Amino acid sequence: MPDNTSQHPPPHHTPWENGWTPDSSRAPGTRRLWLAGALALTTIAVCATAIVITDKQPDDTSRTKKATDPSSVGTDGPGLLSFASPSKKDTPTPDAHTTAATKSPSASATAAEHSSTPSAKAPAPSKSASSNGGSGSAGSSGSGGSSSSSSAWKSVRSVNYPDRYWQVSGDYVKLNPAGSAAARRASTFKVVKGLAKSSCYSFTTADGSYLRHRNFILRAQRNDGSSLFKQDATFCPRTSSYSGAVMLESVNYPGRYLRHQNFQLKLDQYQNSSLYRADSAFRLVTGLN
Repeated sequence: MPDNTSQHPPPHHTPWENGWTPDSSRAPGTRRLWLAGALALTTIAVCATAIVITDKQPDDTSRTKKATDPSSVGTDGPGLLSFASPSKKDTPTPDAHTTAATKSPSASATAAEHSSTPSAKAPAPSKSASSNGGSGSAGSSGSGGSSSSSSAWKSVRSVNYPDRYWQVSGDYVKLNPAGSAAARRASTFKVVKGLAKSSCYSFTTADGSYLRHRNFILRAQRNDGSSLFKQDATFCPRTSSYSGAVMLESVNYPGRYLRHQNFQLKLDQYQNSSLYRADSAFRLVTGLN
């Protein structure tokens, strides 16, 4: 008789080889579904947390930047004290600059300008002397209260030879003493407005001649009406390094000044020496005649 046992499957309650009996009351794979669901929930929770943290971080960063940025402090009360503008007492006022720029020369600078020590620089144009024909220099030397030197009779005295004056000797002008009446007349000139420039000087003699340079030598000649003569007879006063004295610059030879050399008056190029500055410094005094 055949064995029918091998034709039928073993019953469900048959235990496994290890002796464990499967639980037939729960569907297969349930444990895996629970594990997958728990993992999914965990992933969602982590993502949500990360999103919240990410959204909060820019807000904190902006607050930190706002607290440290000086430009954003204007609307916050306490922060305004940290970035306040400098105090007014530390800020220079316009008056401080104006005062420094317009401050008048000091007494020592003024004294140095009129010191008897010769200056090492070439003399600059004298505005006060040339503004009205040089009345400032000529009038202060004893013009009897005259307000202008355009018609004043003057004598021209040397600074380094104070006993000698310009004096017409023949056709030339020399530096001589004026002991006699004739010498005093020859040493007195009428100072008028410059023939070529009204703010400068021209010198005329009692007989109507003018002092003019020719070949750079000063001489007395009649006015021939030419443009050259007018320029040769015009001299502009410049500030001297000697108090109360002037230097006389040629209007048509700028940089050349009248000076005496061997007691001869001539037009000579400026030299940076004490001898030149002394020889070219003259004082216009009241006429000797």
